Amino acid sequence: MLQHIASISVLGLMFVIATVLPVNMGALAFVGAFLVGTFLGAMPAKTILMGFPADLFLTLVGITYLFAVAQNNGTIDWLVRLAVRAVGGRIAAIPWIMFGIAALLTSVGAVSPAAVAIIAPIALGFAARYKINPLMMGLMVIHGAQGGGFSPISIYGGITNKIVEKAGLPLNEMATAFASLGVNLLVALGLFIAFGGLRLMRGSEHRQPAVVGNGVAAIDLPFQARTTTGGAGGTAIPAADGARVEAEQSGTPYQYLTVLGLVALSVLTLYLKLDIGFVSLSIAVLLTLVSPNLQKAALTQVSWPEIMLIVGVSTYVGVMEKMGTISFVGHSVAGMTSPMMAALLLCFVGAVISAFASSTAVLGSLIPLAVPFLQQGSDVSAIGFIAAMAVSSTIVDVSPFSTNGALVLANAQGVDRHAFFRKLMVYGALVTIVAPVVLWFSFVVL
Repeated sequence: MLQHIASISVLGLMFVIATVLPVNMGALAFVGAFLVGTFLGAMPAKTILMGFPADLFLTLVGITYLFAVAQNNGTIDWLVRLAVRAVGGRIAAIPWIMFGIAALLTSVGAVSPAAVAIIAPIALGFAARYKINPLMMGLMVIHGAQGGGFSPISIYGGITNKIVEKAGLPLNEMATAFASLGVNLLVALGLFIAFGGLRLMRGSEHRQPAVVGNGVAAIDLPFQARTTTGGAGGTAIPAADGARVEAEQSGTPYQYLTVLGLVALSVLTLYLKLDIGFVSLSIAVLLTLVSPNLQKAALTQVSWPEIMLIVGVSTYVGVMEKMGTISFVGHSVAGMTSPMMAALLLCFVGAVISAFASSTAVLGSLIPLAVPFLQQGSDVSAIGFIAAMAVSSTIVDVSPFSTNGALVLANAQGVDRHAFFRKLMVYGALVTIVAPVVLWFSFVVL
């Protein structure tokens, strides 16, 4: 028991140090994994390194490398311009479009990190261009992905429903699906209002595209040099520049090839279930070979400090799992005498663990712990508890230590990385503390 308390205390100490001092928490976590694993867990280095998340490392490297390539050849900017034209210059609609696309992808079977990996770089590139709060944009993508995550044909939904069915508990697939979508939608609405969404709506009238030249739309932001001619409807382009702007709107062969690569990434990972890290890295390398001089700096644009942070913390959590700390906490909570209180604490444990580790693993390990008190005829509704547990264990994926939060952190543009990490960490901590209580009260108590 003492070693479990010690390992949790070390994790808390790392949080404090990384918050107070500008020290990469990933480096602290690697040192913590070595010290705790060696001296408390009696693990050799090889066993400690088994907790290193190679798949997550490759995913982060591959995705950020691929989108660095796409940024360098102008594809991201081009897609952003097309998106602006598609919504008629209504910038306020873009965060909701990103939310909807992410939700749609996960609801039809995409793994949540895969959906976020595909949507987040484009969404955050758009946020940087149009001065949309990047924290709001990134969180909208994550909450969208989590909102669609429990449909009956989704990954989370399939796993949860199988676990519940195997345990012989009452099953209501759509209750969990709508609970997840409804909660994440309400949170997204709150984020939209809190982080400048209303300002974007008021400013939309000033961002309408103005038609100039041969039907070419000019947007009221500096994608290219423009000459202002007055009026509140936007900015006009001199006639001599019309042909150049039209060419920019149509894209280049290299940009079309890059878009083809992004489409291939979606198809190969979402439908053929190939590893997103290997696929994204392969596409990035192929695109680099097309124009090696242009892309020679792309690898240096990979978010190495953020990757160090995520894989370091994941390695430490792996050490805690091998020591049995995670199971110890879960079984201690489940052994409480009050079923109602046990349900609340299991939601808390699921949220806290999932903020650092796999949500899928949390669902698979903690739901079975609730079976005894759910089957003994307590006042706890099995359907309500499953909904609360499922959403509590996934909504916290906004944490910068989870894959989804890490992808947002790694792809944020034009921000102070350390400050952005702190904001994401504070928001993640707030969700981890508040969400389990609200969900427990909404789905279990009421």
